[in-house]
Amino acid sequence: MKNKIWLSSPHMGGGELKYIHEAFDANWVAPLGPNVNGLEQDLATFLNENVQVAALSAGTAALHLALIECGVRAGDEVICQSMTFSASANPIAYQGATPVFIDSEKDTWNLCPVALEDGIKDRISKGKKPKAIIAVHLYGMPFKVDEVMAVANRYDIPVIEDAAEALGSTYKGKSCGTFGRFGVLSFNGNKIITTSGGGALVCHSEEDKEKAVFLSTQARDDAPHYQHSHIGYNYRMSNICAGIGRGQMEVLKSRVDARRKMCDFYVDLFKNVEGIDVFVAPNADYYSNHWLSAITIDAAKIGITREDLRLALLAENIESRPLWKPMHLQPVFEGAPYYGGKIAEKLFENGLCLPSGSNLSEDERTRITDSIQNTLKK
Repeated sequence: MKNKIWLSSPHMGGGELKYIHEAFDANWVAPLGPNVNGLEQDLATFLNENVQVAALSAGTAALHLALIECGVRAGDEVICQSMTFSASANPIAYQGATPVFIDSEKDTWNLCPVALEDGIKDRISKGKKPKAIIAVHLYGMPFKVDEVMAVANRYDIPVIEDAAEALGSTYKGKSCGTFGRFGVLSFNGNKIITTSGGGALVCHSEEDKEKAVFLSTQARDDAPHYQHSHIGYNYRMSNICAGIGRGQMEVLKSRVDARRKMCDFYVDLFKNVEGIDVFVAPNADYYSNHWLSAITIDAAKIGITREDLRLALLAENIESRPLWKPMHLQPVFEGAPYYGGKIAEKLFENGLCLPSGSNLSEDERTRITDSIQNTLKK
């Protein structure tokens, strides 16, 4: 059996153990300590904006806290991009609120500004003005920031940027995760850098960060005894995980460069293949980290489907994956409001994510090339 080629596996940089050893030597293993503070500062510096960062246990936790800080409560409605992973939508349900899903547009596969405004207008006409908008930078591709923010500002609705897949991506030179009221980052094992499991909330004020840290550490009041006036959560990142993150931050730029080169690899591989299009930026305003490289397949033109190619790669022990199944098609969100057309559905039917790791070897790229070319020949 050939070794497995993963879609996106962790890629250590070598410096992580230094920070972990420092944590062990100082006995800082709890959800506080110098690595947590250091990682937060490293992230704020990398984002290159006047932001405050709270290191948390997961990107999902960051999204949940962002909704709380935006005042989302039971019975409210929150707009959410439909073409995304379920973690973008689940925290809406945690708050007892209802997700309102919006279709994608074809250029970035992200939140469609036209459908977004249609949805807002209709919800307002029904007496349900949305409390927040969750916009996702899918696979590292920035959404149409100017257009989406213009709509949000027109109706005075805060935007929460789900930049879980987009650390290192920029729009018009500004870091993804810094445009909205809050930004959300993820350091899950398959992301561009990892803390083994973790995330962060990007804030624009010290007050917002302090509230996030307070809520993420069980909302303990300032008292000599344990006193609680708010519901809290166990969402803070540990000093050990933050140590891994500090080591990963040292190689983040090279990881982004390697992922972008993998996208270039697929552009070259499919350049003469009619019926297969590689997901690339629509213009120079969009700088994607290309966390995952993806393609769409026109079966009528090429004679094979997305599933044909996925299964052929699987037979060679090469992992690939269909694009995210839109949230409005998920059984758990059956009946939730949806606005837009069929763009997200068609992307799901015809799209495939290909191995994109920053640690793929030349031999592995050759295996990928041979497997794809052999499948196309058949």
